[in-house]
Amino acid sequence: MSDQEGGKGSPKSSSLGPYEEAMEALSSLITRRTRADDSNVGDQFSLLYDYLKMLDLEEPIANMKIIHVAGTKGKGSTCTFTESILRNCGFRTGLFTSPHLIDIRERFRLDGMEICEEKFLAYFWWCYDRLKEKTDDNIPMPTYFRFLALVAFKIFAAEQVDVAIMEVGLGGKYDATNVVQSPIVCGITSLGYDHMEILGNTLGEIAGEKAGIFKNRIPAFTVPQPDEAMHVLEEKASLLNVPLQVVTPLDAKLLNGLRLGLEGEHQYLNAGLAIALCFTWLKRTGHVGDIYMEQTDTLPEQFVKGLTSASLQGRAQIVPDQHIKSERSNELVFFLDGAHSPESMEVCARWFSLAIKEYNPDQTLFHQQLNNSKLSHEVVKSTYHGERGSQRKSTPILLFNCLTVRDPQLLLPRLMKTCADHGVYFKKALFVPSLSVFNKVGPQAFTPTDSKVDLSWQFSLQRVWENLMQGSKGRSTDIVSEELKDDMEMSASNCEHSTVFSSLPLAIKWLRDRVQQNQSVRFQVLVTGSLHLVGDVLNLVKK
Repeated sequence: MSDQEGGKGSPKSSSLGPYEEAMEALSSLITRRTRADDSNVGDQFSLLYDYLKMLDLEEPIANMKIIHVAGTKGKGSTCTFTESILRNCGFRTGLFTSPHLIDIRERFRLDGMEICEEKFLAYFWWCYDRLKEKTDDNIPMPTYFRFLALVAFKIFAAEQVDVAIMEVGLGGKYDATNVVQSPIVCGITSLGYDHMEILGNTLGEIAGEKAGIFKNRIPAFTVPQPDEAMHVLEEKASLLNVPLQVVTPLDAKLLNGLRLGLEGEHQYLNAGLAIALCFTWLKRTGHVGDIYMEQTDTLPEQFVKGLTSASLQGRAQIVPDQHIKSERSNELVFFLDGAHSPESMEVCARWFSLAIKEYNPDQTLFHQQLNNSKLSHEVVKSTYHGERGSQRKSTPILLFNCLTVRDPQLLLPRLMKTCADHGVYFKKALFVPSLSVFNKVGPQAFTPTDSKVDLSWQFSLQRVWENLMQGSKGRSTDIVSEELKDDMEMSASNCEHSTVFSSLPLAIKWLRDRVQQNQSVRFQVLVTGSLHLVGDVLNLVKK
């Protein structure tokens, strides 16, 4: 790691700190995403093997004990559970996931912690400088995600992890992580419609892309899938002599009264898959004797600890706003979930509907004071229904954005209907543009508000929402309290049920102002539609 210097490609670099300089170099690798087959010059899958040679990574990857996971929904959660279980079994773990929410280093975890800045910069420049030196017109610099995957392999090899858990970025067959020739075990999480512009228009086509991670005779596991997808997975597995098994959701009773570290009913499915991956990894690497496991009756203590202590930002995460200075804190609470497909939108809506009924800030304060998570139900109940709790009425607000490749006509109705089925009706929907600049990463990507920002997509989202609200008139939708109509001069477009803001900071400022002016209202804000939006909100709210 001696050639850490270098990479001073930017003429402005002298004014940047070391980390900003690395982010500037990384930003230069961002290109439009395309299907990485062999028709795109500069994006051919075969180029990855050239990069591995340049970085001397072929042998280290061949020796790595890798768990490889693809899927549409639940990849990040499954990988997080898997890493947590094996770390609690005493192994040194490396975890590569995407996307990051605030800092690029979130993608590279060693023993459950994101890599420190010093190590990240050393490995980053080692890879970047070597590739800069050896690439040319025929073999150009790798694109953004490919470069990050290469850095991950370098980190895990140099840090000598016992297990590397690699989450596929997009698809499977042509994903940068699929340079792995001999993983220990593969997993396919729930499949659905996503990135259809790249992966195909049918579940069968999408399943075919994901099954591209299957390797000859290497065991693989999946969860129950729609028939069309399952047929393709089974067919691909058969061609490669892959023993493919379907796992069932984890039985909650095996957690000995504890709860999964990641919230939501769907996480029992991801946990079941993670258990199968870990058990197979232990068996195939000769460690099964250390941690005996009879899957049907009990779970080893290390598995239970791993499952119940796992954590993942931006998925079913509850964050009270830290900025409201008031003796009654938690009057503005953000419920964050990066759902962005129709199926995950429904799961998110179910989670939010139950979470706002269960979540009680006064209870949280008691938790903190007593430092005891096993607070009795009676105390919780009396606090919740006590004088302070009953004086404030809850106001559900939606804060939404999604990428233009998504179809809001599929996402928003699923969200609204599932919430309505649980008796939850949004008093207002706020639509904002993305704050992150897509051709930048790192701190400089978090730009000040730009008055010239194009809001045409947000107006489209607003029209979809207003039409949906008109269609569901007669329920609680017309109870837009007066305080929500006040002071809308900072908005770009204010309709009866929704508002477009020209920036996220303006939307959050509006929410904070409402809270200060309406002490009787507790705002419960569901932030969803995009992990980019979730990351931007976390960045602003947790500062």
